[in-house]
Amino acid sequence: MKHVFYASAAALALSTGMAQADQHLKFAPGEGAFSWDSFEALKSMDLSGEEISILGPWLGPDKELIESVVHYFEEATGADVEYSGSDSFEQQIVIDAEAGSPPNIAIFPQPGLAADLASKGLLAPLPAETADWIRDNYAAGQSWVDLGTYAGADGNEALYGFFYKVDVKSLVWYVPENFEDAGYDVPQTMEELKALTDQIVADGETPWCIGLGSGGATGWPATDWVEDMMLRINTPEDYDAWVTNELPFDDPKVIAAIEEFGAFARNDDYVSGGAGAVATTDFRDSPQGLFASPPQCYMHRQASFIPTFFPEGTEVGVDADFFYFPAYAEKDLGKPVLGAGTVWAITSDSKGAQAFMEFLKSPIAHEVWMAQKGFLTPHTGVNTEVYTDPTVAKMNDILLNADTFRFDGSDLMPGAIGAGVFWTGMVDYAGGKDAAEVAASIQSTWESIK
Repeated sequence: MKHVFYASAAALALSTGMAQADQHLKFAPGEGAFSWDSFEALKSMDLSGEEISILGPWLGPDKELIESVVHYFEEATGADVEYSGSDSFEQQIVIDAEAGSPPNIAIFPQPGLAADLASKGLLAPLPAETADWIRDNYAAGQSWVDLGTYAGADGNEALYGFFYKVDVKSLVWYVPENFEDAGYDVPQTMEELKALTDQIVADGETPWCIGLGSGGATGWPATDWVEDMMLRINTPEDYDAWVTNELPFDDPKVIAAIEEFGAFARNDDYVSGGAGAVATTDFRDSPQGLFASPPQCYMHRQASFIPTFFPEGTEVGVDADFFYFPAYAEKDLGKPVLGAGTVWAITSDSKGAQAFMEFLKSPIAHEVWMAQKGFLTPHTGVNTEVYTDPTVAKMNDILLNADTFRFDGSDLMPGAIGAGVFWTGMVDYAGGKDAAEVAASIQSTWESIK
């Protein structure tokens, strides 16, 4: 995602105070708005000689970012931490764990794989008090506890996963100048969003750009719509039951969520190019209508990464902005947020591994990455003033204000469903197939793989 950066006390620390710190530290201790007391507290852990290995999915710039965080743990404790990134992490961690040579800590992009390894006895549970800490210190804390709790080899559930670095999907993108010219206000509720949609049509314009095209993954953007709608018309418990198929895919609650998506995507008046263009428009091209003159659409629902595909030179926060995809006021379901993130777990227990997981609770472990780029956190104890990008800070506010957080549902489902018939079924639905018929077909596939 492309961001605009501004100089801040945190950023200036690199040039003004580096002499005071280890050469590897990005920001000098004591400088800027960081929670340096949490860094100082780490020094009570003497881990000299302790070696800790971490395997994760991050390469390139992201590898440099996580290493910039790791250096603070090393500096404070004396431990030696080695992070390795792999573009085939999902396969590598399974091979290493089953061969008995896993890293101390693994960073999973999806909870499902972590849960699978836990069920085989290949993860070490976190200390019992960690769950209480998460409830007390993470926004929507219980949601994060639930997402990190899995059944072990003995069938008993325990907290294995700690979430660190989160993404938000419940966003609607728009061009502020277009809203201002037309006299539109940012909607605060789903009722207001639907009223705005109708108002734009009444004004002779088109409210939405929607595109489901994504090569072999065509259809996935619609699954995000349905997941967001599940959280806005049903309870979090219903959502949880749905992603495990305890609530069948053809249950009326799920069909209703699909039809909520259809209320937007299958209305010719609502979508740029008409409903028939939804399935064939590439998701990377779909936001372009926001920037046409005159606008081809006024709103586009997509995750935090989509500015990557905005026209070159677009300044987020000025030329384009976003708002929270709102909940229904009448449903009284709070402010649910759909997203994704990485879950950290111990795959080879050691004193150092336990200490590093404790480090992830500290504000400084979050703030160092926050002050650079692309990092969101539900940690309520961080100082958000360290953000150098106001766009990311605004996204993080959405996360911190969430009552409920739920992980992308299709990523939690079996691959044949979440990365298979759910995708293709949504394409069929966007093309005019009945929601109940599509849902029944998906449920039939799910039953065939049980």
